[in-house]
Amino acid sequence: MAKRKPYLCFIASAFCVVLLACTDLCCGPLGLRELVEEGLAREILLSVRLPRVLTAMLAGSCLALSGVQMQAVFRNPLADPHIMGISAGAGTGAATVLASSALAAGGRTFIAASAFIGAMVPSVVMATVSHRVRNGGTLLLFGVMMGFIFSAATSLIAYGADSESLKMYYSWTAGSFSGRSAPDLWMMGAALAAGLAIALGTGKGLDALMFGDSYATLAGVPLKKTRTAAILSCCLMTGAVTAFCGPVGFIGMTAPHVARGIFRTTVHRSVIPASLLTGAAMALIADILGQIWSRPLPAGSTAALIAIPLVLVMLIRGRNGITA
Repeated sequence: MAKRKPYLCFIASAFCVVLLACTDLCCGPLGLRELVEEGLAREILLSVRLPRVLTAMLAGSCLALSGVQMQAVFRNPLADPHIMGISAGAGTGAATVLASSALAAGGRTFIAASAFIGAMVPSVVMATVSHRVRNGGTLLLFGVMMGFIFSAATSLIAYGADSESLKMYYSWTAGSFSGRSAPDLWMMGAALAAGLAIALGTGKGLDALMFGDSYATLAGVPLKKTRTAAILSCCLMTGAVTAFCGPVGFIGMTAPHVARGIFRTTVHRSVIPASLLTGAAMALIADILGQIWSRPLPAGSTAALIAIPLVLVMLIRGRNGITA
């Protein structure tokens, strides 16, 4: 198979992301012609649609980068940032606030803050456990079990909540890139920057971990340090996305495979920036699919409609089905 020139792939991928972003700006209940005729074009584009587009790009990049690190740490092609219970923990945090009508009256800011705190709880637990457990498979199973615990806690909280609180909670769990303010974008951007710095700093270690703990040890990779750093990076980014956008799944699982397939490499020096682009592109496509209707669809559902077929293909064709 002929080797592709990385810089050409990066240019083409970046162009696709820009094109998708421009397309997403044009999508919404009102078309561009209607916005211009009513004199609302500038206000709607800058105040409503541009923040939504930027949120989608940041969220997709964060989830994809998290997926890259998790698939290396756990050596599992189906590893996803949500498997560590972060999404479930965020859901428990949001449900706790929504169960209190006084706090729920604070609106989406209180929900996002409580969801982020809830996401940090399993993050701290996973970081602590990673110091004592060296086996990636054991860590993966621990994250899944912790997710079930938080999901059970959320069910118990929701069982005693009133109908209005439940409505707000299920609206949050549907996922959305809309309604984010400038401070929210700055926080997501800071989480992405920190996660990217950690990922680039541990790139060689992630390459070695793909071949197993024994190989990584022989290569001089500090296993605990590398694994803990990757988990913290993933927790930070996924926690921020889940808090502000709700539990948007599957992008973190599939975007890294799409990146490896396009660039035909598994070296993280190339896979990391490539996944940022593919993750942003997938999130933008999901948002476009949700915005083309008269009543916007939830981002979590449209993201699943895009990513799940890729997961099924990967399962049918085997571990390297998409990366081959």
